[in-house]
Amino acid sequence: MNLSRALVPIVVLVLASAAAAQDAAMFGGGRHRNMVSDAVDLPAEWDLSSGKNILWKQPLGSQSYGGPVLFDNRIYVGTNNEGARNPALTGDRGNVMAFDARTGEFLWQAAHPKLTAGRVHDWPLQGVCAAPFVEDDRLYYVSNRAEVIAADVDGFRDGENDGPITDESHTTEIDEDVVWKLDMIGELEVFPHNLAVGSPLAVGDLLFVVTGNGVDEGHINIPSPGAPSFLALDKTSGEIVWRSDAPGPSILHGQWSNPAYGVIDGVPQVIFPGGDGWLYAFEPETGKLLWKFDCNPKDSVWELGGMGTRNSIISTPVVHGDKVYIGVGQDPEHGEGPGNFWAIDATQRGDISETGRVWHRGGDDFGRTISTAAIADGLVYIADLSGFLYCLDAENGEHYWTYDAFAAVWGSAFVADGKVYLGDEDGDVAVLAAGKEMKLLGEINMGTAVYTTPVARDGVLYVASRNMLYAIQEGAQLAAGEPAS
Repeated sequence: MNLSRALVPIVVLVLASAAAAQDAAMFGGGRHRNMVSDAVDLPAEWDLSSGKNILWKQPLGSQSYGGPVLFDNRIYVGTNNEGARNPALTGDRGNVMAFDARTGEFLWQAAHPKLTAGRVHDWPLQGVCAAPFVEDDRLYYVSNRAEVIAADVDGFRDGENDGPITDESHTTEIDEDVVWKLDMIGELEVFPHNLAVGSPLAVGDLLFVVTGNGVDEGHINIPSPGAPSFLALDKTSGEIVWRSDAPGPSILHGQWSNPAYGVIDGVPQVIFPGGDGWLYAFEPETGKLLWKFDCNPKDSVWELGGMGTRNSIISTPVVHGDKVYIGVGQDPEHGEGPGNFWAIDATQRGDISETGRVWHRGGDDFGRTISTAAIADGLVYIADLSGFLYCLDAENGEHYWTYDAFAAVWGSAFVADGKVYLGDEDGDVAVLAAGKEMKLLGEINMGTAVYTTPVARDGVLYVASRNMLYAIQEGAQLAAGEPAS
């Protein structure tokens, strides 16, 4: 399929959207995937017991990893079905929940049954683990069933069934309204390892998706080496525009990262983190390869169970200026180990593994990471799985300070209002002052683990813990012991 049928030039669309108040919402806040917000007047402290600075709270499932994503006064979170809202949809499912961002009112949910193959494709109780992309009246996400789904942002609350899918069996006002879906297992023979996890990205009329293709239960064989790892879809229909099978038979484990987009040195490029530990940059309209970069040292070795020195890419690349920033790591079940964090010159072409290296932090100086960088005011804030948050110079990698959370970090540092927010597996959210000197402003425990990254707007900070979504605002007061909204 070609795009000659009136695709408006992508660069023009993105430049126009940048001027809008909020063009779209996604993991990382924008297409560059930089974990930074211009929100102001955000709280540096709050208390769950007394309700101080808590605007509202809402229960989620028992394990929540996707989001939150905030768009047009709605907030979306990927979770499991342990907090089911529809009594007709019971059992282990992958859910996306939608709430009113101002009041916390529950709006609707998606609830997808688990795949029958079990943990090889769809790990029990993990739910929907990736954040959606939201634009205009559509929400796009990858379900636990390895389906790319486009849904109506209103669900069935508007009383209308949008799109060509008209045989939906659950159509109450709290149910999802699917517009189209692409079954990547059934139609493309994708073999997701443990779970399909990817936060889509739309640019113009194209929707970019990491498929999740990976190894089987034995962790050696790749059942579908010819299946696509990266897709460009027509976002209005779900039809495939182009696909990339890279890295094909070189996949190390699974593919659980997300694409990023930027215009670098005047050239639009969409960046795909491959399952072989390489970054691939493509021309968005055609899929033509622009450059690739090996995110592991050449002497690194992949070994089963995480014993080797070669790592996958689970964090998301961040485009900032003419550089791309990325860290590598492994499935957290493989434990801690040496990792690498790179600043890459994305103006070059071809294999730029050597020539594209601007600076690098690794070995004993940086551990495995699944976190994404936040870059603000010339500083990079990046955490590793071991719980260390590093503040580095964005131009040369100079190290300014390290904060130790004393717990594993799965989410990412979030920078806004002169503050750095970081959640950890012990349930603490650290609040630090942004800048070259480390200053801890506070540590607030959320009751359960925080595996996600906060978002903020209009003076409100939104934090999703493992089982609860909180809206936090300076001066708010939730009565002590008051139930969720």
